[in-house]
Amino acid sequence: MGVLDRFRLDGKRLFITGGSRGLGREMALAIAEAGADVVLAGREMESLTKTADEIRARGREVAIVQADVGIPTEAERACQEALTKHGPIDILINNVGGRRIDIPTVDLPVEKWQAILDLNLTSTFLCTRFIGGKMVKRGKGRVINIASVSGLIANRGIGGRSYETSKAAVLAFTRATAADWAPHGVTVNAIAPGGFMTAPNVRWASENPGMIDNFKAAIPMGDFGQPEDLGPLAVYLASDASRYMTGATLVIDGGYTLW
Repeated sequence: MGVLDRFRLDGKRLFITGGSRGLGREMALAIAEAGADVVLAGREMESLTKTADEIRARGREVAIVQADVGIPTEAERACQEALTKHGPIDILINNVGGRRIDIPTVDLPVEKWQAILDLNLTSTFLCTRFIGGKMVKRGKGRVINIASVSGLIANRGIGGRSYETSKAAVLAFTRATAADWAPHGVTVNAIAPGGFMTAPNVRWASENPGMIDNFKAAIPMGDFGQPEDLGPLAVYLASDASRYMTGATLVIDGGYTLW
């Protein structure tokens, strides 16, 4: 087998949350280009349908599960539907997440705190439990958790520390689950993106231009990442090329956390 052949995903099936837009869309398209079929989970049917059409244009099969996996009952329903109608699943990407709030800790209501933990952390746990659990029983699989450099640092000039907390917990959950599941042939790794100009960050930029300018100025490579930069990394972690890697956190941030 040649080295590039180890990146192929022919005959595999991906389940990805938040897979219709931004980073999720680019990872789904990249993994489809590498040969895998895809099950997309997301809230908005319009964007799900658009991304599904793009995947079909690449010659792959695609299914849609409309659900808000930031709500625990919806996350469980989405996983069960994917397994029942579209299984087995070989690759899981827990991508859904976000900050969504800019509220100082002293003013942060517990229900908003919990909502962000459910969005970023509980969704990752539930999808890993249900879909990753089936991988354990089958003795093979790949789990990829999308964390953030915010799980390693505190962002300046913005509230909503439930985001940093939940993303740090995703990294701990990744390591612990990787240790548990390594004997069962399932790898569990995390990607920690830095600044990428996805739609939510474009919104943050319009509302807080000074903060975004300061963020950009602190990136050694001088600019934000583009969503398509994440695709090749996801293919690597999903493929045989990363066979001997588990429990790792791969930072992709233009050097932002080097300072």
